[in-house]
Amino acid sequence: MNRQQFLNELAQLNITLDENQLQQFEQYYETLIEWNEKINLTAITEKSEVYLKHFYDSLTIVKQFPLSFQEKISVCDVGAGAGFPSIPLKIAFPQLNVTIVDSLKKRITFLEELATVLKLENVHFYHDRAETFGQNPLHREKYDLVTARGVAKMSVLSELCLPLVRKGGYFIALKGANGKEELEEGKKAISTLGGKIKNTELFNLPVENSERTIIQIEKVKPTSKKYPRKPGLPAKNPL
Repeated sequence: MNRQQFLNELAQLNITLDENQLQQFEQYYETLIEWNEKINLTAITEKSEVYLKHFYDSLTIVKQFPLSFQEKISVCDVGAGAGFPSIPLKIAFPQLNVTIVDSLKKRITFLEELATVLKLENVHFYHDRAETFGQNPLHREKYDLVTARGVAKMSVLSELCLPLVRKGGYFIALKGANGKEELEEGKKAISTLGGKIKNTELFNLPVENSERTIIQIEKVKPTSKKYPRKPGLPAKNPL
């Protein structure tokens, strides 16, 4: 995906970028590649593929959670890794208030440096396990939107993410081709944690046509205080 294809496809999502934002994406790519030589952030390093499979793919979240350029909503990205999808969202929609939590200190250090390079404001980083973070009263049920890309199966991911969503807010998972199968397995967990499945969208990435699934879950009731369980338990014994 070259620059013009990137812009054309974003236009289909009703996203327009100015020169400063495009420059931020360029700096993002350069910083990612530079740091990737020191710590393992991504196996995808070809520029056209980073733009397609990381930057554009992250922004497809607007298919299920349309954002205007004025909305100052709070977003929490669980297990953000190299910053996907939250940093591309922050670049495209600078007014967002973004919180990123990741269990690996090296990744948080990279993201802090990235935020400095890109001059991002209102981005907050936490080195923590999602299970612990979700029990923290400063963050529990505080966010309008909680996102995760990959990370774990839906039954596990729901326990890590839904406790952070405020009632009336949304948890949106970005998944690959097997997203619908995962959702079937995760239905009980979603309901137990106070979520309601609102929509599932299967689509193909442009240029190379790999399948993606976006799962939209609304938080309809508070999560029981016993969730999330202790670190490691959600993965070991999914709901």
